[in-house]
Amino acid sequence: MNIAFLLTPKADVAYIYDDFTVRQVLEKMEHHGYTAVPVINRDGGYVGTITEGDLLWYIKNQRAFDLVAAEQTPVAVVPRRHDNSALPISTDIKDIFTLALDQNFVPVVDDRGIFIGIITRKHILQHCCSL
Repeated sequence: MNIAFLLTPKADVAYIYDDFTVRQVLEKMEHHGYTAVPVINRDGGYVGTITEGDLLWYIKNQRAFDLVAAEQTPVAVVPRRHDNSALPISTDIKDIFTLALDQNFVPVVDDRGIFIGIITRKHILQHCCSL
């Protein structure tokens, strides 16, 4: 059985583009209440994961960081400590458990590496409990 039935589609996921500014990312994360969001490029490919911690360390290390700078700084220059590993949609359900232990969500890509959604740890646990 593949992982498609656990997928939250891209249309229902808060994500950012790699050319967004730091301010845009902060506002999107605040609006949705997320601590981490997927980063994709304009072609739809999965780039990585940005976290609140990545942004906070970047702001701290910039000293005197302000909203004007946040509006001019692309998120692509923010170092990311860890990117959530993505899996292809054809992955078998049992192969997702190892990643879900270390990641709150698992990004899912199609055969071309295009981001199509995420699978949350919550959905995995709900699936396991229903067996």
